[in-house]
Amino acid sequence: MTIEFWPDVAPQTVENFKKLAKEGFYDGTAFHRIVKGFMIQGGDPLSKKDDPMAGTGGPGYKIKAEFNDKSHVRGVISMARSQHPDSAGSQFFICLADAKFLDRQYTAFGQLTKGDDILGKIGDAPTAVGGGGERSKPTKRVGVESIRIVAAT
Repeated sequence: MTIEFWPDVAPQTVENFKKLAKEGFYDGTAFHRIVKGFMIQGGDPLSKKDDPMAGTGGPGYKIKAEFNDKSHVRGVISMARSQHPDSAGSQFFICLADAKFLDRQYTAFGQLTKGDDILGKIGDAPTAVGGGGERSKPTKRVGVESIRIVAAT
């Protein structure tokens, strides 16, 4: 999958994601949460070893929210967070469908430009009920080999 970033609306978020990717932070992680028809979530370092606490990990710091006017539609990448607006760190999600109810509440920072078929396949992965009672835990590991930052062509 290829993502085009939006540094004009979320500069700190884009820089944080790029920094982590360049450090190899995301390499070997997994999409630990898949909600059919909604989104796929990854970026948790605890998912590297399928830790049962996956979904709670991060880089050891939080970044400030950069809510903006970009709409959460299929292919938009946005920062996952807890209830506190300034609680994002490394976890992100990619929308599988329109989720405009998230607009101006989560930091959207890019859009999928290639690989919609891959996004769809990940979104269709079989899931089971996880610890929180939500049907979102992949029954088989959906790994992220690596995330690389490349210049636009």
